[in-house]
Amino acid sequence: MAYTEANYENAVIQLIEQLGYTHVHGPDVVRDYTDPLYSEVLEGALIAVNPGAPQAAINEALFKLRNIENGKLEQRNIIFTDYLQNGIEVAYFHNGEQKYERVHLIDYDHIDRNSFIVANQWTFQEHSEKRPDVVIFVNGLPLVVIELKSPSREETDASEAYRQLRNYMLEIPSFFVYNAFCVMSDMAETRVGTITSGEDRFMQWKTVDGETESTAFADFNVLFEGMLEKQRFFDILRNFICFSRDNGNDAKILAGYHQFYAVRKAVVSTVNATQTDGRGGVFWHTQGSGKSLSMVFYAHLLQQELNSPTIVVLTDRNDLDDQLYGQFSKCQEFLRQIPQQASSRENLKELLTNREANGIIFTTMQKFEESGSALSQRRNIVVMADEAHRGQYGFEKINEDGKIHIGTARIIRDSLPNATFIGFTGTPISQKDRNTREVFGDYIDIYDMTQAVKDGATRPVFYESRVIHLNLDQNILKRIDAEYELLAQNAEAHAIEKSKKELGQMESILGAPQTIEALCNDIVDHYENYRAQELTGKAMIVAYSRPIAMDIYRKLLEMRPEWNEKIAVVMTSGNDDPEEWRSIIGNKSRKDELARKFKDNDDPLKIAIVVDMWLTGFDVPSLATMYVYKPMSGHNLMQAIARVNRVFKNKEGGLVVDYVGIASALKQAMNDYSKRDQSNYGDTDIGKAALPKFQEKLEVCRDLFHGFDYANFMDGTDLERSQLIIGGMNFLSDPKDPKKKELFIKEGLLLRQALSLCRSIVPHSERYEAAFFEAVRTMLTRITSNPKHFSLKEINERINELLKQSIKSDGVINLFADIKEGFSLFDPKFLEEISKMKEKNVAIEILKKLIAEQVSVYRHTNVVKSELFSEKLQRAMNAYLNGMLTNEEVIEELKKMAAEIAAAVDCSNQLGLSVEEIAFYDALTKPQAVKDFYDNDQLVAITKELTEMLRSNRTVDWQKKETARAKMRSMVKRLLKKYKYPPEGQEEALETVISQCEMWTDNTELVIG
Repeated sequence: MAYTEANYENAVIQLIEQLGYTHVHGPDVVRDYTDPLYSEVLEGALIAVNPGAPQAAINEALFKLRNIENGKLEQRNIIFTDYLQNGIEVAYFHNGEQKYERVHLIDYDHIDRNSFIVANQWTFQEHSEKRPDVVIFVNGLPLVVIELKSPSREETDASEAYRQLRNYMLEIPSFFVYNAFCVMSDMAETRVGTITSGEDRFMQWKTVDGETESTAFADFNVLFEGMLEKQRFFDILRNFICFSRDNGNDAKILAGYHQFYAVRKAVVSTVNATQTDGRGGVFWHTQGSGKSLSMVFYAHLLQQELNSPTIVVLTDRNDLDDQLYGQFSKCQEFLRQIPQQASSRENLKELLTNREANGIIFTTMQKFEESGSALSQRRNIVVMADEAHRGQYGFEKINEDGKIHIGTARIIRDSLPNATFIGFTGTPISQKDRNTREVFGDYIDIYDMTQAVKDGATRPVFYESRVIHLNLDQNILKRIDAEYELLAQNAEAHAIEKSKKELGQMESILGAPQTIEALCNDIVDHYENYRAQELTGKAMIVAYSRPIAMDIYRKLLEMRPEWNEKIAVVMTSGNDDPEEWRSIIGNKSRKDELARKFKDNDDPLKIAIVVDMWLTGFDVPSLATMYVYKPMSGHNLMQAIARVNRVFKNKEGGLVVDYVGIASALKQAMNDYSKRDQSNYGDTDIGKAALPKFQEKLEVCRDLFHGFDYANFMDGTDLERSQLIIGGMNFLSDPKDPKKKELFIKEGLLLRQALSLCRSIVPHSERYEAAFFEAVRTMLTRITSNPKHFSLKEINERINELLKQSIKSDGVINLFADIKEGFSLFDPKFLEEISKMKEKNVAIEILKKLIAEQVSVYRHTNVVKSELFSEKLQRAMNAYLNGMLTNEEVIEELKKMAAEIAAAVDCSNQLGLSVEEIAFYDALTKPQAVKDFYDNDQLVAITKELTEMLRSNRTVDWQKKETARAKMRSMVKRLLKKYKYPPEGQEEALETVISQCEMWTDNTELVIG
C-alpha cells in the first residue's frame, strides 16, 4: 500500500506534538471559516501573556490586530511582523483618563504562558475555499503554514507545494497577513521561506543544535525540530525575521540556519569581549551567503543582549559605506532606530558624544586618521568592521627607512580605547596577517564556499582564460606578472613609490589602441556567441583604469552602435575628468539609476563596465559572466569574482573570463581558504572542471543513441533536423524500455548544465551534437512527463528558441509537420493524422499523454469517468507492454478511448448538463440496470434535483465530519427513494454519489472547459 500524503501529514503532526504542541483537527473545530485567527484561543492567550493589562487594552489590541488594512499582503504583513516582535501600542480610557499600553502577542521570556497548537486540514474562505495541510498557531495566530506532498506520487513534489502556497496567497491572502514563514515538503526535500521568497530562496535548515549538521540533504525531522523547538522558534520569530524595504520592493528575510547560529555565537563572543580584552572575533561567511544581513541581525540582537550599546560600523571605502548603510537603512524598522552616516571626524565625535547608548553610526577608517585625540571613552561601544581581512588593520611597524609607521588599527584603538571590536569578512584572513587577529581575535564562525554551494546559498565560480586572444608579446606578459608581485605585497609603504612607476607603464600597455581593439573584438565574439543567451544576459567588464574603461566603452559602441542602451560605464568621477566623460559617468543619482536598471532582469542594460565600484557588496543574482581586464589578487580578487556566484533560478555557476592572467593569483588566494574549499574550488578552469564533465555526459548520450544515425543534424535542412528530432524521440520512447528514456532525460540535463559553462571551448561539431540531444530531451520532457497541458505551438516555439540560442540557427523547425491543427483528442483529423505517423512510439506517447491529461481532469471532477478511463488506459498499456498488442493495435485502442471521451463530452452537451451535473448523472447511471428502468428525461430530472440539493446543503468541511456525512447520505437516500430507484443498485449509487460529492467539494475552484 502506498505511503500517502495523509500518512506523511500524520507523521509531521506526531513529530511536532513531541515538541510540546497540542494537535487539533481543523474540521472538528466549530468556528467562522472566514476568520483567519483561531478566535477561541486568541483572547485568552493575550490575557495570559499580558498579566495585569486591563480588558480595555486587550480589546483595543484585538481590534487593531483584526483590522490591518493597508494595501498589499506584504504591507499588511509588515505591520503584523512589527506587532509580533514588539507588541501593539494601544490607547484606552480608564476612569475617563486616556492611558497607553503595549500589548504583546507573545511572551518571549515565559514560554509556558503561550499556547502552541498544530492543526491540520484547516479550511479558510476568502476569494475561494482553501485547506492548508498543517498550520502552526501560537496564541491563536497562524504563524506557520506547512504544505506537504505525497512522497510516493511521481507527479507531485516540493515544487508543486510551492506553487500551491503561492496560490493560497492569492486566494486567501488574509490568512497570510499573520504568517511568519512557510514550509514546503515532500519528505525528500523540505524547505522554508517567507511570503516574498521565490522558489529558489526557499532554503533547507540543516541542523537541530547548530553543531551537528545533517548530511546529504536535510531531512524533514531536522527542519521541524530545528525551527519549531519552542525556545528556538521564539528566537527566530523575534530576532531573525525582518523586512528589507526598498522603494516599494519589500523583501521579507528569514535568516538561514548558518546565519542564525553564527549570529548567536557572535553575540556571545561580543558580550564576553566587553568584559575582557575587547576582541569579539572574526565572522567569516563566504561572499554571497548573506553577510550584510547577518550584520543586521547581529546589530538587532546586540541591542537586547548588551543593553543598547552604540554600534559603529566601519568600512574602508565610501562606496562600501554607502552600500552597507543602505542595507541597514532598508531594515531600520526591524532595528528600531535610524542609522546615521558620519560626514567627518568632527561629526563622528558629535554623534558619539551626544548619546550615552543606542545609535548605529556608519563611518570610514579615513575619518579616524584625521586627528589623534580620543573620540569617546565609553565602554558600551561596539565597532563592527566590514571586510576585516584587509591589511589596513595594522598597529605599528618599522618601515625600510627605519621610521615607525602607525597603523590604522592603532589609530582606531586610540580613538575608541574602551570599545569592543568584531570583524565581518567574506574572504578568509591571510595566514601571514597577524594584525587582523591582534585587533579582532580568532574566528567566531566559518561558513565556507563548499558549504554555501552545498546549501544552495551560492553557486560555484568557473574560470576561462582568453589572454591568448589579445596577442600580447612575452615582454608585456612579464610586466603584467610584475604587477601581480606588487599586488601580493599589499601595497606596503616601501612598495608604493615603485608601484606608481609600474602603474604608469601598465596603463600604456593595457590601454594601447590595438590591445583595446583585440579585447573588445573578443568580448563581443564571446558574449554574442556563448553568453548573451545565458539566463538574462547580464555581464560585467572589469577595466584596469578609468581611462581604459572609457576606451572599452567607446570601442564597443563603435563596433555595435545598437548597444547604446545595452552597455554603461559605472565608476567614480573626478574634478579633472574630460568634459565628454561627464554625460557618460553622470552624478550619484545617475549611478543609482544604473544600479536599478542593472538589477532589473528585464531592463535592456546588460553589460556594465566597472573599475572599482560594484566589485564588493553589489548583488545582481542573474549576473553570470565577468570579463576581467584588471590584475587583482587576494581578497580583492575573490570579492570581485563573487559578483557572479549569486543564486538565480537554474544558474549552474558564474563564469569569470580572464584577459590578464589571474589564474596564479586565484590559486594563491585559495591558500587561505578551508582545506575542502581548496580541494573543491582550487582549480575551476572550465577546461579542467566543466569540459571533462561535458565530454563524459556527451559520451553517455552517444551510447544511449547507439544505433540511431543523427549525423545529418549539423548540416541538414530545417526539415531534416525536424525529422531527426522526432526520430530521436521515437528511438528513445520504446514503452518496453522506459529506463533508457529516463536515463537520457537525466544525463541530457547534466550535459546541458556542463555546456552552459564551457560552450566557448567546445568544438563546433560537439555543440551541434549537444543541441540535438537537448532538443530531444526537451521534447521528451514536454510530451512524456507529468500530465500537464501542452500544445504543438508551444513545443515548436521552445525548440526553435533552443536551437537559436545553442547553434545560432535562424531556421524554423516545424515538428509534427503532418499534424495541421494541433493536438486534440476531440479532433478526428488529428487522430487520423497521428495514427499515420511513422514514429509509432512517439504517436503512442502523445496519445497516452493526452488521455492521461483528460483522466487527470476527471480525477478532480468525475469519479466514474476517472475510474473508467484510468483502468482502460492501464489495461491497454499493460497489454502492449506484455506483447499482446502491436504498435498499430495499441494506437487503435488509444484512438478508441479518445473517441469514447469525445462521445462522452458530446453526450453531456446533448443532455444540457453542466460539468458538475454530468458527474452526478454518471454516478446515478453507473449500475447497469438503471438506464433500462428510467428514460433519459427522468434521469436528467433526478440529476438536476440531486445536484441542486447537494449544492445547497454542502457545508464547509462536511466531508470531514461524521454527522454531516450521515446527513448527506440520508438526503441522497430519500431522493433515490422518492424516484423509486432500483434497490439492487441503490447502495452502489449512494456510495458513488457521496464519493462524487466529496470530489466536487475538494475541487470546487477547478473550472473545466
